[in-house]
Amino acid sequence: MKFSKFGQKFTRKTGILQLMDDLGNALAGSEPVLMLGGGNPARLPEVNAAYERVMRSLLDSQAAVESVGNYSTPQGDAGLIDALADFLRQEYGWHITRDNIALTNGSQNAFFYLFNLFGGAFEGGDKKILLPLAPEYVGYADAHIDGQHFLSVPPQMEDVQHEGQDGFFKYRVDFETLEHLPEWDTGEIGAICCSRPTNPTGNVLTDEEMARLDALAQRHGIPLIVDNAYGMPFPSIIHTDATLTWHDNMILCFSLSKIGLPGVRTGIVVASAEVVRAISSMNAVINLAPTRFGAAIATPMLRDGSLKQLSQHVIRPFYRKQAAFAANCLKREFAGYPLKIHRPEGAIFLWLWFDGLPVSSQELYEQLKAEGTLIIPGEHFFVGMDTGSLRHARECIRMSIAQDEATLRDGIATIGRVVRGLYDAAR
Repeated sequence: MKFSKFGQKFTRKTGILQLMDDLGNALAGSEPVLMLGGGNPARLPEVNAAYERVMRSLLDSQAAVESVGNYSTPQGDAGLIDALADFLRQEYGWHITRDNIALTNGSQNAFFYLFNLFGGAFEGGDKKILLPLAPEYVGYADAHIDGQHFLSVPPQMEDVQHEGQDGFFKYRVDFETLEHLPEWDTGEIGAICCSRPTNPTGNVLTDEEMARLDALAQRHGIPLIVDNAYGMPFPSIIHTDATLTWHDNMILCFSLSKIGLPGVRTGIVVASAEVVRAISSMNAVINLAPTRFGAAIATPMLRDGSLKQLSQHVIRPFYRKQAAFAANCLKREFAGYPLKIHRPEGAIFLWLWFDGLPVSSQELYEQLKAEGTLIIPGEHFFVGMDTGSLRHARECIRMSIAQDEATLRDGIATIGRVVRGLYDAAR
């Protein structure tokens, strides 16, 4: 059986396939696995209870049957779109209407659309998506229909303190390189895209960095796409000062996944009416219409304010506590060894840099997997870059902090034992 070029591209082994396979196999398998590698959010009792109350109310009112018994328009569920427009106007004062919002079957679906709208083959030549700060989300890497059309800039790295402690570092955008790329002169850049907070590192681009990226995009007549899956206003997993802005040259992407609803596959795109119409057209061809069950849950919670309250008072504090606990465990395990942790400014991960690691992060991943602990190797996250010439990319791993403290403690102990052994053997 022969597949087309499209089929060959989307059936080969990829970083995101490895991540999702490991997650699914670990959950379904009989052997205990310390799951520090997936992107699944924590199951928080207070959050689960809130969703259960909403779902019981939907069942009692027959709204649950309505939500799954009929298609929405290709733009998405009208109730959620109107609730979002009202919420964003009230929360941020944006001049936004329902014409500025489209729903998708998860934000991964949204980025497949956006990267192929603004990157790839154009009349007159190919265009690329500029990722101003690598490492970036591994799920972006293979989203283009044909080939890979990403351009990334290595970060500047700065030693920083976190809550008065040393042993942390932070990535910053290298604007000197970014603003003088030759691709600006040749018109090869179709959009700028960043995640905030960043998956995998938990880095939060500063307001100044965001304003500079926004100005750069406007100067070149291209959109700035911001992946807000972990950001404000929900799930609001940001532990530093940050402002959320939008205008019609920006495209903001949100998700219901990290508020604890990954299974409902609901992505949200806030953009110009032109972009929303394009996404709606793509929805019609690829999905007919977005799913509605997530919208049925989220709409009343947006209207009564409970979604914002859970995000700010339950979800965000939980991950801040987890980050502190995991960082303390790591510091104990690696006392005297060359570990630096990216300052945990948001999201649900810690990004670990083992300077001079004797093996690649992919090899470390394989060794830890054999020991029953899953992480994600860092080299997959340097999308649009040749990691063969970037040693730093092969020295980093991403570790989830969404699990309970016992799992974090035991998983970190395994990472410590294996990595210390590698350094000791190399010495």
